[in-house]
Amino acid sequence: MEWTPLPIGVENYEEIIEKGYYYVDKTLLIKDLIDLRGKVNLFTRPRRFGKTLNMSMLRYFFEKSNDDRSHLFAGKKIMAAGAKYTEEQGQYPVISLSLKSMKQADYESAFHCLKEEIAREFKKHPQIIQSLNSEDDRTKYQLLMNRDAGDEEYLTSLKFLSECLYTFYGRRTVILIDEYDVPLENAYFSGFYDRMVSLIRSLFESVLKTNDTLEFAVITGCLRISKESIFTGLNNLNVVSILDKSYAEHFGFTPDEVRKMLAFYDLEENLSVVQKWYDGYCFGDTEVYNPWSVINYVDSCYKDKKEFPRPYWSNTSSNSIVRTLVERADLSVKQEIEALIEGKTITKPIHEDITYDDMDSTQDNLWNFLFFTGYLKKISEQQDGEDILVEMAIPNSEVRYIYKNTVLRWFEEKTKDKKFSLLYESILNGDREKMAGILSENLMETISFYDYQESYYHGFLAGMLKNIGNYIVLSNRESGNGRPDILLKYPSVRGKAVILEIKVAHTYQELESKCDEALRQIEEQKYEEALRQEGYSDILKYGIAFYRKECMVK
Repeated sequence: MEWTPLPIGVENYEEIIEKGYYYVDKTLLIKDLIDLRGKVNLFTRPRRFGKTLNMSMLRYFFEKSNDDRSHLFAGKKIMAAGAKYTEEQGQYPVISLSLKSMKQADYESAFHCLKEEIAREFKKHPQIIQSLNSEDDRTKYQLLMNRDAGDEEYLTSLKFLSECLYTFYGRRTVILIDEYDVPLENAYFSGFYDRMVSLIRSLFESVLKTNDTLEFAVITGCLRISKESIFTGLNNLNVVSILDKSYAEHFGFTPDEVRKMLAFYDLEENLSVVQKWYDGYCFGDTEVYNPWSVINYVDSCYKDKKEFPRPYWSNTSSNSIVRTLVERADLSVKQEIEALIEGKTITKPIHEDITYDDMDSTQDNLWNFLFFTGYLKKISEQQDGEDILVEMAIPNSEVRYIYKNTVLRWFEEKTKDKKFSLLYESILNGDREKMAGILSENLMETISFYDYQESYYHGFLAGMLKNIGNYIVLSNRESGNGRPDILLKYPSVRGKAVILEIKVAHTYQELESKCDEALRQIEEQKYEEALRQEGYSDILKYGIAFYRKECMVK
C-alpha cells in the first residue's frame, strides 16, 4: 500500500489537507467555540500538543477569503454538525498572530520580531487602505505595514487593524494569538521579564478588552500567566486548562484516535508500546496521548514495524523549567523526584494563576510548572478548603526517560564543581573509613531511581573518579580472567594501581558480607595478576558495598 505521510512539523492546516498528510480530525473544536460562545478563550496545553495546527484550522474555517476553501473541510466532522456551524464558514476577517518566534536574547530583538509578525498581518489586506476614512489612518496603516511606525503605535496596532477590517467588511474580527507565553518564558530566562510583561499586557489590553470590533478571540500557550500581570481587567476571559472538562479532546490524541491511526498503518500490535511510552495524560476527564510523539513513532515504523520507541518530546520542549527545579531543589524535593521516577505519586496544591516571578518563591510553584507543562499527569484531585490538591505521577516512559537523563546530567554537572581531592587521597592512602564516609555523603545529594542496580553505583563512582588527575581510570576493561569494575593506574608502573569491585546489598546488615564477596572475587578472578605482569607492585584492592545511600568499604 502507498504510505500516507505524517505531518511532522507541518502546522499549516491547508498544507496538511492539500498535500494529503494523515490528519486527525479536530474540527469539532469549531462547534464547541460556537456553542460555548466564550469572548476571549485561553487554551493552556503542553508544548507540541496540537495548538498551532488547531489555530491554523480555525483560521482557514472562519476567515473571509477570495478563494473557495470549502474543499479543505469536505468530509470533516464539522460539516456533519449542522447548518448552524457550516454557515459560519468564511464569514469573518481574521487576525492570526504567532509569538513563538520571540525567543531573542534581548528585549529589542524580541520586539523587532513582534513588529515583523504584526506587519505580516497588515500586508494581508492591502486592499482596505483605500476604504479608510482619514488620511491619518491610511498613513498609519502604511507605516505599520512597512514596520516604520513608532514603538507606541504597535501597542494598539492589533486593535487598529481590527477596526480597519470592520470598516471594510462590516463584520467583527476573529483574533487568534498562538504561543502567547513563549516571549514571557524566554524573557524570564534572559533577564528582561518585566519589560516583556508590560509589552504583552499593552498589546492584549487594547485588542481584547476595549475592542468593540472583536467577534471572539482564541489564545494558546503552555501556562496561564496570572491575570494581574497580563490580562488586567479582562472580565471576558475564559481560561481552559488541562484541568477543565470542556474542550478536553481537541488537543492531543484520544485512545480511539490512536487506535485508528495504528490500524490505518497496520501497526495494531504496537499499541501496548505506544501506550507505555506516549499515553498517560489526563485533560479534564479525557485520556490523552502526546500527539507529537505518536506521529513521530508511527513515522519511524515506515521501514521497520518493530522500530524501538524513542523520546521524541524531549528534543522539542524546553527543559529549562525542569533543570531550574532540579538545580534549586532541596532534599525533600529530591526525595519526591526519586519517588516519582520509581513510579509513586505525589500530592500537591495546584493553582492556575502563576507567574514566572513565582517560580523561585515556593517549591509548590515548581510542581505547578511541571504539571501544566506536561512533565506530570493528574491521577486524582480533591478540594481542600480553598486549594485544589492534585495527586500527580510521571505520565509515561518517555517523560521518565527525560527525568532520568536530565537529572543524571544535572548530577554530573554538579559533581564537576566539587573538589574530590579528599576522596582521591583516601583511596590512594588506604583510608577506607574516610572513603566510605565521602561516598555516602555524596550519595545523599544525588537523585537515584530506587532501582539501585550495580550499574547505577558504577556510574556514580566512575563519575566521581574521572577528574582524579595523573591516574588512568579504566572501567570494566579486560583484566585477568574477568573484568574488575574500576581500575586506577598510575601511568608509570612505579606508581600505584587500585582495583575497585562494587556489590549491592539488599539490607544494611548485608553490607559487610558483600564487601567480603567483592574482595573474594578480586582474588578468584586474579585481577591483580595482570597488573603484576605489567610491572605494578604497589596494588590496592577495595571491596565496596552499597545499600541505598549507605556505603561500606573494605
